[in-house]
Amino acid sequence: MHANVKLPKEFLTQIESIMPSHLNMDDFVAACKRPLRRSIRVNTLKISVDAFLSRAESKGWKLIPVPWCETGFWIEREETDKMPLGNTSEHMSGLFYIQEASSMMPVTALLKDQQSPLATVLDVAAAPGSKTTQIAASMCNDGALVANEFSASRIKGLYSNIQRCGVRNVALTNFDGRVFGGWLPEQFDAILLDAPCSGEGTIRKDADAMNNWSMASVNEIAVTQKDLIESAFHALKPGGVLVYSTCTLNLEENQQVCHHLLEAFPGKIAFEPLNDLFPNADKAITEDGFLHIYPQIFDSEGFFVARLRKLGSVDAPVVKKRLGKFPFTKANKKTSDSVTDSLKNTLQITLPTSGQIWTRDKEVWFFPIALEPMIGKLRFDRMGIKLAEAHKKGYRWQHEAVMALATGSESITVSLSIEEAREWYMGRDIRPNNISGSGEVIVKYNGDVIGLGKWVGNRIKNGLPRELVRDGNLF
Repeated sequence: MHANVKLPKEFLTQIESIMPSHLNMDDFVAACKRPLRRSIRVNTLKISVDAFLSRAESKGWKLIPVPWCETGFWIEREETDKMPLGNTSEHMSGLFYIQEASSMMPVTALLKDQQSPLATVLDVAAAPGSKTTQIAASMCNDGALVANEFSASRIKGLYSNIQRCGVRNVALTNFDGRVFGGWLPEQFDAILLDAPCSGEGTIRKDADAMNNWSMASVNEIAVTQKDLIESAFHALKPGGVLVYSTCTLNLEENQQVCHHLLEAFPGKIAFEPLNDLFPNADKAITEDGFLHIYPQIFDSEGFFVARLRKLGSVDAPVVKKRLGKFPFTKANKKTSDSVTDSLKNTLQITLPTSGQIWTRDKEVWFFPIALEPMIGKLRFDRMGIKLAEAHKKGYRWQHEAVMALATGSESITVSLSIEEAREWYMGRDIRPNNISGSGEVIVKYNGDVIGLGKWVGNRIKNGLPRELVRDGNLF
């Protein structure tokens, strides 16, 4: 029980004034003071749901399905299981993502009734990456997903999660989300705007979430949200879908932002109802067909989700662009064949057809083909995956390439014991018993790919990037 949760009186008065008649304030306050149920999402880029369920059963984890996400589960563990979920080998090798259950809903809403795979998607406010990796998994790593984060300090964590989950179709950008409408007008099939908000729904996770709450700050945030939703609308192709979501509860940051867009572009927008998104969704539905989720309804965080369809083209804002020269060159056939053949010969990895090889000096990269029309229109911080660095004798393959492309069924692998894996994650070299080899080798633990090493006699030189090294007991 979060006994120390502080709910400002003005906030409670405001909630009471907007709460639907079938709900009551006592249940709301009680729910806000209950700790959140832990929930995770299986990363199907790495493992099937069925395979993960049997893995979880062997660990004594009880998984309860989240009704609005086929890959989402609430997790219950034995009292004796003190291992932090983030330190389990399954988490570190990217098999699952620790994600609040209600935050899985926006992506489900984005993909509702999807007939064909999405080619281009924009995630406007992406860090720390739960929804980005959820979208990438739904795209099966095909197409192109632009993941934007305004806060430079959060880009590193976003990239780390993308890398851990084996995502290869993402381009990272670091902009104020208000730029996209002018810079990339009508470029995306689908857009997720999980907007920065006052966070009223997060109190169960963070007892201090409401410490600085005021209606003045709510109104201030809503102004930014209106700018963001307009920009997202401009960046969306006609016929495309925009999902707007927040983890807050007031009308100013939710319904009123969606209605602002409707008024700004009359006849160009339709609200698409979400009452059939999952069983019992109608318990949280508004008259516009939005999901307004109070924490007591599904025993979750407070959340808001709206799905909007762009009905026709509109003129985008005119912007002045000053872009430096794009520093990469598309590889010619000779270079492409050399990289492809070498990767196949040394690590038995085949490159997918959804990307192309680009180079910069000695660096070799793999970019999503679907991203090419945007090259030269926007500055990308990072695109696709870095495959290798070229040197005189061939290529030095990269950790992220192996994490995104290796399946674990390659024969050029070595399986570590739990003690060796612990050493590996600490950034130390490994000396497996009674074996030696030469060249680069894919390193596995528990059947999962965890990195790339290089044989030096009977020692495997650790290739884990420094930012992924984790001291302490990881299992």
